[in-house]
Amino acid sequence: MSRVAVLPPLGRAARLGKERVIKDILRNGDVLSAAMLAALGVYIVTEARDWGYLGDDGPGPAFFPIWYGIVLIVLSSALIAMTIAKQPKAETPDWQRVGRALVTWAAFAGSAVLMAWLGFLISFAILTFFMIAVVFRQSPVKAVVVAVCAAAGFYVVFPFALSVSLPTGVFGF
Repeated sequence: MSRVAVLPPLGRAARLGKERVIKDILRNGDVLSAAMLAALGVYIVTEARDWGYLGDDGPGPAFFPIWYGIVLIVLSSALIAMTIAKQPKAETPDWQRVGRALVTWAAFAGSAVLMAWLGFLISFAILTFFMIAVVFRQSPVKAVVVAVCAAAGFYVVFPFALSVSLPTGVFGF
């Protein structure tokens, strides 16, 4: 008795494989983030095109945003193209790294919320301390030293040297 393997038609198998590759590409973090950045670049260019590109004294208010948007679109498109070209094998996510990335994002968001109440210097110092102590797992002493020095550095550069005020909070700094 002979056995005959029944295989699906080649067209269907190829189509299913192609659909799987497209799904994998659309789930790829590089492709998703690059697509979002490209969309942001398009938005920046479309908003800035109504502004003056050149002024009497040189570049106008649209000069930097238009070029920034163009560079964002080009680099995002290049990232998408390179990611599609190499199509890495599907990997299982490293949940520890994903968790650290989400904690970092939440820390930045929390810092932005705290900035309205505590001011830039204190919220930046808290963010720096958190990033060094929790995310990078360094000693709390090192985190405090770096946080205080970084906040002092921002104070020296912006309010002191450049006379540019930073957001202040309930404590007045």
